Amino acid sequence: MSLQSVPSVPSPSGRPVEVRERRVRTGGIELCVAELGDPRRPTVLLVHGYPDSKEVWSRVAERLAERFHVVLYDVRGHGGSTAPKPLRGGFTLEKLTDDFLAVADAVSPDRPVHLVGHDWGSVQGWEFVTVRRTEGRIASFTSMSGPSLDHFGHWIKRRMSRPTPRALGQLLGQGAKSWYVYLLHTPVLPELAWRGPLGRQWPKILDRFEKVPPERADAGVTGSAGAYPTASLPEDAAHGAWLYRDNINARLRRPRADAHAHVPVQLITPTGDAFLSERLYDDLERWVPQLVRRTLPAKHWVPRTRPDQLALWITEFVSAHEPEPESGDNAAGADDVAGDAVAVGPAGKARRESRARRARDLVASGPYGERFGGQLVLVTGAASGIGRATAFAFAESGARVVVVDRDAEGAARTAEMARLIGAPRAWAETVDVGDEEAMERLAEKVAAEYGTVDVLVNNAGIGLSGPFLDTTSEDWKKVLDVNLWGVIHGCRIFGGQMAARGQGGHIVNTASAAAYQPSRALPAYSTSKAAVLMLSECLRAELAGQGIGVSAICPGFVNTAITSTARFTGVSAEEEKRRRKRTARLYGLRNYPPEKVADAILRAVVRNEAVVPVTPEARGARLLSRFAPRTLRAIARLEPPL
Repeated sequence: MSLQSVPSVPSPSGRPVEVRERRVRTGGIELCVAELGDPRRPTVLLVHGYPDSKEVWSRVAERLAERFHVVLYDVRGHGGSTAPKPLRGGFTLEKLTDDFLAVADAVSPDRPVHLVGHDWGSVQGWEFVTVRRTEGRIASFTSMSGPSLDHFGHWIKRRMSRPTPRALGQLLGQGAKSWYVYLLHTPVLPELAWRGPLGRQWPKILDRFEKVPPERADAGVTGSAGAYPTASLPEDAAHGAWLYRDNINARLRRPRADAHAHVPVQLITPTGDAFLSERLYDDLERWVPQLVRRTLPAKHWVPRTRPDQLALWITEFVSAHEPEPESGDNAAGADDVAGDAVAVGPAGKARRESRARRARDLVASGPYGERFGGQLVLVTGAASGIGRATAFAFAESGARVVVVDRDAEGAARTAEMARLIGAPRAWAETVDVGDEEAMERLAEKVAAEYGTVDVLVNNAGIGLSGPFLDTTSEDWKKVLDVNLWGVIHGCRIFGGQMAARGQGGHIVNTASAAAYQPSRALPAYSTSKAAVLMLSECLRAELAGQGIGVSAICPGFVNTAITSTARFTGVSAEEEKRRRKRTARLYGLRNYPPEKVADAILRAVVRNEAVVPVTPEARGARLLSRFAPRTLRAIARLEPPL
């Protein structure tokens, strides 16, 4: 075994992360192992999939290294690791388990490791956590985009034994997604393809279909050898075909009956995975006593496209299942992991138990906790009212939240409360949404410091009441700048980032029941909201093909601060003040809370709903606008009570 240093790489915080490389000999081969972070801290061991090398994990590893001892290794026959001779029979799960144990013993001889696997790395991980000889060597397992072959075999057998239409549909659906597995079992052809045109075109294929652009060599975790995909890809993929040939048929035909996990498992399921159906995991509780499920609106290669989210979830799960440290250097190094995750003493034990409960009961943290955990949500107009309630709702559901408002103090209070409620991270940003250049700067900052927004809520708005003939051009400009142009800027700038990323997302635009309910008292406000409604419908049609949903939320009379700040045209300052007080009192008597609107917003994102009237009067007006428009026009002529 040898250990050497390779060039440092920058972490997301900007601080260099030292990368140490060693060779581990086992079963006649040498494994190339890279280490980052403090070896005294808990070890997180990342296992890559097919046809990747350990470099697929570089972005995640750099983020985790700030808190953990991070270990990556090239699976036998991949990257810097040597291949078995002969290849046939050299990639069985039993031999891959030998490799894992050799690496774990080398990098963490005295403490169990926290295992993370993607694709075939996850397939291997399921083997590691369900065989007896690894008991005591693994503290937790995070799985993504790779099922247990034993569980998969039982899944197939149950559906074949009871061939209901639903069961047959699931089998055919997964069979269609697994087309490549059949090709990899053919002799010689996969090797020729990978060493020929497919190997040369693979980076372009990843970029086109998964939005995973090639990365320069100086950005990887092993210095000059750290390009992704690596130069060794054609040979790696040719060797890796034996992963399928040595294991798939044998395990699917004769799955183990005792494949029960002996560690806590966190399952991360990308909802846009082109290769694996979500239904594969329907029966997983049967095999995993301690299971946490999370879903992610992304495609297959999440280690490259969602490193921030994965690092956040892995950190939370590892911290929740890190055993109480022994005294000595190891304990000292572990004490500050994830803040106080493994502190010593009664207080530390209470914190660990609290985190463990949160990990086990993740879905209970909010009505959509599983759906929004770790996602980045930006809410405008979030210093009060519907915006603040929406920020809190996403925070309670585990999202990272960017709170935006031109009221700096209000935004800061909302962000602080969001963190207390449960947001892993919450930040306050001050901006006028009607200022295009300011919105551009905000988008650049958010992308650079927090990542690409997954859910955008364009909620900022102002009220204006008064007859059209008393509404000046300046009045119109103020309303349209915020209510319409603010939405346009948000959709164009942040929606453009979502589209460029190619991993989907969702845009929510707060319109109003006034968008389809004419009123003699609200010509400017109603016009702005009607424009937002139509913009949302147009965007929904345009962006659907890119996996980006768009919803228009149409509240009615909601008890928010907009009533106390709304402007009234054509009246004196004293009369305007009186009308504000009266309107605020009427809305207060109606007392429809903004929290219900926030719930409707989260539900709209989960269900990808197009137009969502929220209050009873909003739903009633929506029905009248579609089926009895004359009645609605007659109501519009009535003089409002002032």
